[in-house]
Amino acid sequence: MNLHGILPYIQIVLSAALIGCVLLQQTGASLGGAFGGDNFSAAYHTRRGSEKYLFYATIIVGVLFATSSFVSFIVH
Repeated sequence: MNLHGILPYIQIVLSAALIGCVLLQQTGASLGGAFGGDNFSAAYHTRRGSEKYLFYATIIVGVLFATSSFVSFIVH
């Protein structure tokens, strides 16, 4: 198989991994903070342990997905 034939499968796997990474992340912000409420304590926190690795994995998978989408655009 060439790149043209395998790229859609790579994008499917990367999109599922990206959705999983985003959904597994926890958020400490309440709904009031999204609409301008004074929830400063939940705005900034230090990521530790598995939360930090999941955050970095989300960034990496997102960059890989964007790169594969750009390559797909160029190949077609």
